[in-house]
Amino acid sequence: MSSRPNERVNKTGTWLVLIISLVFPGVMAWLDYSAVTSPESGPNRLMQNLYVFGKLFQFGLPAVFVTLTSGRFPWPGLPNARGLLLGLAFGGLVALGTIALYFVFLRETSVFHESPERIKHKLSEFGMNSPAGFALFAVVISVPHSLLEEYYWRWFVFGELRRLISMPGAVGLSSIAFGAFHIFQLNAFLPGHFFSAVLPFTACVTAGGAVWAWLYDRTGSVYGPWVSHFLVDASLFVIGYDLFFLRG
Repeated sequence: MSSRPNERVNKTGTWLVLIISLVFPGVMAWLDYSAVTSPESGPNRLMQNLYVFGKLFQFGLPAVFVTLTSGRFPWPGLPNARGLLLGLAFGGLVALGTIALYFVFLRETSVFHESPERIKHKLSEFGMNSPAGFALFAVVISVPHSLLEEYYWRWFVFGELRRLISMPGAVGLSSIAFGAFHIFQLNAFLPGHFFSAVLPFTACVTAGGAVWAWLYDRTGSVYGPWVSHFLVDASLFVIGYDLFFLRG
């Protein structure tokens, strides 16, 4: 998707929608990974329904808002070579660094001691705790879901903030909110390591969001950030595969 033209919109209404957009993913992450998670293994219908509802609302809100305020449905634009190359470079560097950090320094530490069982449990709640289920989950999260997150966080949240406040403020606010909802996910898989692992990893996610916002601003397209996001997510599923199948 390309950046929106600088149309005049109702600032109060825009801020209201932006506040909801900044907070809602964190609320849903708290529900999915803390409040409604089940102590027993097996499909968790309440969690599944909340997850689906949350994603439909999250990714539907920007399209509805932009259509109502601009009179045009936000159809995706075309990728550009510069954005794709920058996205590949940054995403490849981070992905390789993430895999190296895990396998060289962290794999045998206590940080991931409880992670295999935690991952198995969460996948069982989704009904995907099989090799095929894990593969499907990895593909969905790494490819279409990462694109939807870029549409949501960079095109909409950052893009609308950029129209209202300064570039540093838009980058900072959107990236902090993007990183913040990952706290609940990371804490679910790395219990007992909030200060030693969860917060540092969240800071890395926030920094990544800032780079993707900058990349989107420079290129006017979400495809560069998406390619980068896809590579980073794929590297995390490489680690997840090791934890789930080789160490679990």
